[in-house]
Amino acid sequence: MSATSVRTRRPAVLLLCCAALLTACGSSGASTAVVRADPVALPPADPAQVAATAAATGAFGLDLLRALAADPAAGGGNLVLSPSGLATALAMVLPGARGTTAGEIAGALHTELTPEQYALATGALNRSAAVTAKDGPVLRQAEDLWAQRDYPLDQRYLGVLAAAFDTGVRTADFRKDPEGARKAVNGVVEKATEGRIKDLFGAGRINPNTRLALTDALYLKADWAEPFKAGKTGARPFHRLDGTETAVPTMARTTGLRYAEGSGGILGEPWQAVELPYAGSTLAMDLVVPAQGGFAAFRKGLDQAELDRILGSLAPRAVDLTLPKFHFDTANELTPALRALGVKAAFGPDADLSGIPGPGADGGLAIGTVVQKATIQVDEQGTVAAAGSGVGVGAMAAPAPVSPVELHVDRPFLFLIRDTATGRPLFLGQVTDPAAT
Repeated sequence: MSATSVRTRRPAVLLLCCAALLTACGSSGASTAVVRADPVALPPADPAQVAATAAATGAFGLDLLRALAADPAAGGGNLVLSPSGLATALAMVLPGARGTTAGEIAGALHTELTPEQYALATGALNRSAAVTAKDGPVLRQAEDLWAQRDYPLDQRYLGVLAAAFDTGVRTADFRKDPEGARKAVNGVVEKATEGRIKDLFGAGRINPNTRLALTDALYLKADWAEPFKAGKTGARPFHRLDGTETAVPTMARTTGLRYAEGSGGILGEPWQAVELPYAGSTLAMDLVVPAQGGFAAFRKGLDQAELDRILGSLAPRAVDLTLPKFHFDTANELTPALRALGVKAAFGPDADLSGIPGPGADGGLAIGTVVQKATIQVDEQGTVAAAGSGVGVGAMAAPAPVSPVELHVDRPFLFLIRDTATGRPLFLGQVTDPAAT
């Protein structure tokens, strides 16, 4: 992730190093080199805390999905988001938050851990999920912190990020060249996601008041353990939320998969679920398909406990499966959604991020913007998905039965890409019209 590694013990030294790097960085006022602080001596992430953080990320993702779906402009459309990506970006902010600001962020993240414990657990999850295999699946996640070139940062805060995420500091001149800085930040995310996530911070999201930009880039490319045969793909009907029907390219196969179905209970609506494993890893895509006409009520009632119950009931079964191919992007300014989840102080004059700046910093800090862009493509071979998350901080195997169960995904459904070893969701979303992009 870095081309240069410089260790330092005092914020003043960090500032001098940043200034030296900027002398050759060109007119954009941004440096892709990384200055690293010494990691704070912290105990290794506790396995129980790592497991709790994985579960908390799932609950956070469902809360976020519901909050975004509550927007009439977006709730009826296709949607993909990365709970783990946004949780990571917020985990990088949390060690610098204090008081009500820290409490509200932790509450939205469903964690009772200290900020340092949460950061360590999140970093451990990111490392454990990473996969890079020759001719195999790829899953990688990269975190970056960009700082105003002459802005002093607290040494312990930097040390916690170094310990949890192996993250240093890239520098930019937000004050004098916000547009050049914005392009530099976006360029690093674009490169980390193989060009899938472009322009993470849109025009105006980075401005002369920006002091920090924290980003997380997540990239997945994985083939199905058992690919669909292209020759079996054909146009089949798909029933939209409004009752209209459209013909979409739909894959088909009958094979042994982990499957479950149910009805009644807290959710009230009948549902079917199936898990499609990816080759060479513990990664899998889970599809949860409510009965026709029941999607909105099902989504509203789905919480982490119910999702855990659904996923826990999956068992080997022969499945006659049809699944539409789909490919779409989602872009969200997430400040309204986070406010709806109780994160309010961080965005206003009462924000307390006093653990981030070092001695001599000018004024307080508040979060100015939280953004995420995500993309997903599902076809016969497998899945390619990517997400960029950003926070701008400114001054102020049992044998299958002979008869297969039928699951024809011809109606709106939810999907989840997770690491089955930890349960942590990497991507989460809904498909209401596979023909839409």
